[in-house]
Amino acid sequence: AQQPGTPLSDQEYHQFFKFLRNTIQASTACHLRELYGCKNSLVQRLDEYENHGVIPPGPICSELPENPFFHNFCTFSLYRCIMKKYFLKV
Repeated sequence: AQQPGTPLSDQEYHQFFKFLRNTIQASTACHLRELYGCKNSLVQRLDEYENHGVIPPGPICSELPENPFFHNFCTFSLYRCIMKKYFLKV
């Protein structure tokens, strides 16, 4: 069992983003996030699932030299949507 709040393994990410493989589906999921924000119950469930049941409170650090710091998980997720880097981890 993974520790709550930790990111998914590579295999878990594969399963999590399986439905996002299609560009239209990924775009729809990101559009939902953009429209309703991180307080939306579906968006929160996806974020919790992605992080083993707990949405990290922030700040979120990444290995991106151009953007190594995000204020919270929502900001990080929006970045992934905008940049279309769905498998980017923190």
